[in-house]
Amino acid sequence: MNRLARIARTTAFKLALVYLAVFTALSAFMLIYISRNTNQLMLTQVTQTLDAEITGLPEEYARGGVRALVAAIDSRARRPDASLYLLTDFAGNIIAGNIARMPRIVLEESSADVRRVEYARRNIDGEEIRREALIRTFDLRGGYRLLVGRDLGERRHFVHILEEARRVWIGAVVLMAVITWFFVNRRIMKRIDGISATSKTIMHGDLSRRLPVEGNNDEFDRLAVNLNDMLERIELLMRGMKDVTDNIAHDLKTPLTRLRGRVETALRDAGSEEAYREALEATLEDSENLIRIFDALLRIARIEAMTPEAGMDDVDLSDVVDKIAELYEPVVDDEGGTLTVATAPQLWVKGNSDLISQVLVNLIENAMKYGRNDTGAVKIEVMAEKVADRIVLSVRDHGTGIPSDQRERVRGRFVRLEESRTEPGYGLGLSLVHAVAGLHGGQLTLHDAQPGLKASIDLPIGTASKD
Repeated sequence: MNRLARIARTTAFKLALVYLAVFTALSAFMLIYISRNTNQLMLTQVTQTLDAEITGLPEEYARGGVRALVAAIDSRARRPDASLYLLTDFAGNIIAGNIARMPRIVLEESSADVRRVEYARRNIDGEEIRREALIRTFDLRGGYRLLVGRDLGERRHFVHILEEARRVWIGAVVLMAVITWFFVNRRIMKRIDGISATSKTIMHGDLSRRLPVEGNNDEFDRLAVNLNDMLERIELLMRGMKDVTDNIAHDLKTPLTRLRGRVETALRDAGSEEAYREALEATLEDSENLIRIFDALLRIARIEAMTPEAGMDDVDLSDVVDKIAELYEPVVDDEGGTLTVATAPQLWVKGNSDLISQVLVNLIENAMKYGRNDTGAVKIEVMAEKVADRIVLSVRDHGTGIPSDQRERVRGRFVRLEESRTEPGYGLGLSLVHAVAGLHGGQLTLHDAQPGLKASIDLPIGTASKD
């Protein structure tokens, strides 16, 4: 009973019932409509046939009298059709015809209207068979009465065929409903159960699970693809939150411990106002550094949480590059280096102008810190070019570069290579660049420039460039 109740509550069962009800009602309507119209058509044909017979036989009587009429009736009665004929005299005696027995009241009444009556007709073996017919009777001169009719056996046979077709059709509809229920229950409900089972697993904490996709691109596949994209985004955000938490727990513990130690030392050992002041200034500097770290982490988190459409507009990348280069060119000159720009004019991208500017700033500052060559000189090249259907923005230095086995790792938060520990920083610059690239549907790639490192992100082409 529980299983039956569960089946009755399923969408497949309800769909099968709806299908059965709708198609049964439609089929009944169509069969009734066809049956009624066919009956009406057959009655009309019978009436027309009777009219034609009645028109011809009195003419025979008028031309040749009773003998000619009897001959015409005998000739027509021998035809293998459904026509009926009966000629009686004034006393009701049968003179000619193919009807064995007819109710006397019918013979005694003359009416031009079509009537439905029962009669007896002899078959080939001479046996009387009760049948039903439509007839007309009318009087002739001399007291004769003529009956012309049409047997309804063909009509009854046709009605029987319609009834049989109705039963077969309803049976076929029921069978198709059962097949539909079986298909829906086995196929669609199986997929729904798979989605439900996967969802339960995900709700229990396994965000790596994905909904099954069969590859036939039906509505369930499209739903699964969209939900998988959503789960991918949620997993990315959860992983980012976990990374932030882990990074804060591990990488900020040391500066916080150092800050606390400095305060404890000042309280324990400092004996003058000047010593307390120095301790407070150092503590303030460390606090500002921590605030900058938190700000950078929050900025990265906000970027990763943004939707791709947020703040996106057509941006002239050439103009952005020129402004940043104009800002940093004097700084690079003070370091004894050069900053060159190679971009095409009117290079439009679809993106966030502020974030793209931040990417350029981070990459140029990284190149200034870690991109010095053997002589200590700084040479930075900023390039932007169209590659296929994307715009690639690159910053290249001529330093020692990054080993190939470390290029994936340096995209993470608080990751700093050993050779860069002497430079100030927190290891968050490339993390922000990586987040901005992901927001624009691209990625951060690090290449060996031989010599140096080439950092690139790809951006979508703006509509202004397409026009």
